[in-house]
Amino acid sequence: MLRLNNIIAGYGRTRILHGVTLEVPKGGLVALLGGNGTGKSTTLKSIVGIVSPQEGEIVFDGRPINDVPVERRSAMGLSLVPQGKEVFGEMSVEENLLMGAYHRRKDRVGIAEDIESVYQRFKRLRERRKVPAAMLSGGERQMLAIGRSLMSRPTMLLLDEPSAALAPKVVEEIAEAILNLRELGLTLLLVEQNVGMALDIADHIYVIRGGRIAYQREVGEGIAMDELREFYLGGKEHV
Repeated sequence: MLRLNNIIAGYGRTRILHGVTLEVPKGGLVALLGGNGTGKSTTLKSIVGIVSPQEGEIVFDGRPINDVPVERRSAMGLSLVPQGKEVFGEMSVEENLLMGAYHRRKDRVGIAEDIESVYQRFKRLRERRKVPAAMLSGGERQMLAIGRSLMSRPTMLLLDEPSAALAPKVVEEIAEAILNLRELGLTLLLVEQNVGMALDIADHIYVIRGGRIAYQREVGEGIAMDELREFYLGGKEHV
C-alpha cells in the first residue's frame, strides 16, 4: 500500500530525514516509534505532501506520488490525523465532522451516513455533537480528530501521536478505537512515543532516531523491552 524508499527531507537547508525507508502493507497496522525531534512527524508530512522530499521516492497504492499535490493525495485516500488533537475549537463537533467531508460536500446522503457511522464508533461525540470542540476533553478531541479524518473516506490513515498527553484509561480507549478501524479495511501508520501502546496493537514496528530507521521488527517475534529501549534511546542500530 505505502512504501518509502530512501527519503531525504527537511526544512530549508536543515535536513531532518536522512534516508528513511519503510513499508506499510495493505490492511496493516505499522508503528513508527521515536523520541522528540527524531523525524516522525516530518515522515508523515512527507507522505501527505506538506514536506517535499529532496531525494527518494514515495509510492502509494502502486503509484509514485512525489509530484502529486497535497489535495490530490487526500483524494487518492491518504488522510492525516495531526499531532496535538487539532480541531476547529469555535465550531461544534458536527461542524468539525462536516469539514472533514468538505471536498465531497455535494454528497449530502453519503455525508449523513458517514456522520452516523462516526457517532456509532465514538458514542461520546454523538452526545456532544452541538458542543464547541474547544469544550471537549483531550480524549474527546482526539476522537473528533480521527472522526473528521474518516469523513474523507480514506483508504489509509496516518496518526501522529494520538496518545500524547492523555490519561492511561483514555489511551486504552484510543488504542481500541484504532484497532477497530481495521474493520473498515483501513491501512494504518501510527506515529508514537508510547512503546507499550504500539506493541499492543501494531503488526510491525520501526524505530527512527536522528532521521534514520535504527530498528525494525515484526511484533510477536519476542521483542524484549530492554532491547527495544537500546535502539530507542541508545547508540545501537539494527535494521
